[in-house]
Amino acid sequence: MNELLEKIRRQGLLGEESSRLAETLIAQGCSVDEALLKASGEAEEGILRFLAQEFHVPFVDLEQRPPSREFLAQFPARILMTHGLVPLEERDGAVLVACGKLFNSSGPDALRLACEREIRVALATSADINRCLKSLLGVGADTLQSLVSESIDTGVEVVDQDTDEDVDLTEAAEDASIIKFVNQVLAEAIERRATDVHFEPFENALRVRYRVDGVLQEANIPPEVLQFQPAIVSRLKILSHLDIAEKRLPQDGRIKLKVASREIDVRVSVIPMLHGEAVVLRLLDRGATLLGLEHVGMDGRDRAAFERILDLPHGIVLVTGPTGSGKTTTLYAGLSRINDVERKIVTIEDPIEYHLHGINQIQVSAKTGLTFARGLRSILRHDPDVILIGEIRDMETAEIAVQASLTGHLVFSTLHTNDAPGALTRLVDMGIEPYLVASSLEMVLAQRLVRLICAHCKQEVPVPDPDSLRPEFGDDVPSVLCHGAGCRQCQGTGYRGRTGIFEIMPVTEDIRAMILSRVSAGDIRREAAHRGMRSLREDGLRLVRAGATTLEEVLRATKDERFNGNGKKE
Repeated sequence: MNELLEKIRRQGLLGEESSRLAETLIAQGCSVDEALLKASGEAEEGILRFLAQEFHVPFVDLEQRPPSREFLAQFPARILMTHGLVPLEERDGAVLVACGKLFNSSGPDALRLACEREIRVALATSADINRCLKSLLGVGADTLQSLVSESIDTGVEVVDQDTDEDVDLTEAAEDASIIKFVNQVLAEAIERRATDVHFEPFENALRVRYRVDGVLQEANIPPEVLQFQPAIVSRLKILSHLDIAEKRLPQDGRIKLKVASREIDVRVSVIPMLHGEAVVLRLLDRGATLLGLEHVGMDGRDRAAFERILDLPHGIVLVTGPTGSGKTTTLYAGLSRINDVERKIVTIEDPIEYHLHGINQIQVSAKTGLTFARGLRSILRHDPDVILIGEIRDMETAEIAVQASLTGHLVFSTLHTNDAPGALTRLVDMGIEPYLVASSLEMVLAQRLVRLICAHCKQEVPVPDPDSLRPEFGDDVPSVLCHGAGCRQCQGTGYRGRTGIFEIMPVTEDIRAMILSRVSAGDIRREAAHRGMRSLREDGLRLVRAGATTLEEVLRATKDERFNGNGKKE
């Protein structure tokens, strides 16, 4: 054994300290390869390649040589996923099986007994094995296989959604395999950086989808999951303290998870559909690091304009956009910049997405009657300097926000409109008098999120026909555009991560006069564009020129709102 460690050390795969750690682990009863992998840290592939060469077994890159789904289906999924085994092919009466441990024979022995075939071992990295098994078998395949084979004993039964009977559903939802399957799906979603998980029942399938970087991706789930759909929904209801007997009305709840020391807050929405109850989970990572304004995606000019507004003593600043467009993150980044001992900052939110040190945060609660409007009235008695309202949803909240700004407070909030000028007319439509809107509003900022090109597979592509891009870029057509080829890091999408694009409209004296005259949002947009406001699409094209995102992504997230010098749409 010392000779083997010495050879590995000479290869540069283990240092002195790592080698001593490996010797200690082996002395404590750890298998040789497991001790080497633990001691090597990130050098798993190098260690496995060395062992493969030393002991004359194949090393397999599963990305280049994946097995067929049909061949994999011949073997018990429970054994494959428990022991991390990937059967590759059958040749000369023996099955070549990729695994991550050469000296641990328990997995190959279990597979040999189960399928009664000769097993030959190949080596592959654990990450490749996990990725291959999830891709070909589906998330939780081992768990579902156990449920199918043991369903008579577990009491899991398919519940007819048209009846009022709750047939052993509580017992089924508490079954260890159902609990494990739900945990596997949630762990997979968090691993893939999903913000939402959708469970959607159809007549012949239960579809599970993850929203990653703003786009839905279908999870690979075994088809057997359909028969356990009621038990899965009941498990989610139990976790979120909902009524599992109620299947005909929508319900909302919350779950708090802890995954790898990260706290995840999950908002749960259950709605009855034609073929059963659909569930959507919104995942909020409480441990996420809040980045400053320099990281949200604004260019220097827009950030300077926004920072000037942050230093005002009073007024309203609105951030607009659809759900999931990053509005709250931008507002929090602004608050973190002005958060100091001289200002008292109070927020009222639903839900509280980030915990900010030094800022007083209030959670809206429908059960206790603590609404935005009621909480806002109480906030004003706490002598705040700055107030953040999670969302202006009704006229009452809007009126209190306006009055707060007029009495010396700087108020931040969000509003659901498609662009910045639309926020002005939206407030008037809600019943706020135009003179109050004109005198209190200081800035409206519209935003969207666009996906960033994956840095690991980013490629430059020359523009073959510049004239075809002139409608978007005008005379400043870039000579090359970038895109992502697709790789493991981005799960083949070519995108990883998102950034903001912005439409920033300071409320000037001319715009205040237009509000008083009740002019349309289109007229306000023309005036703002004349004063230098960039549209969302124009700001997105800035990122395309910089090679940060693709033209297709910007076109997907925005619509053309540019005007020419005559005030007509181009």
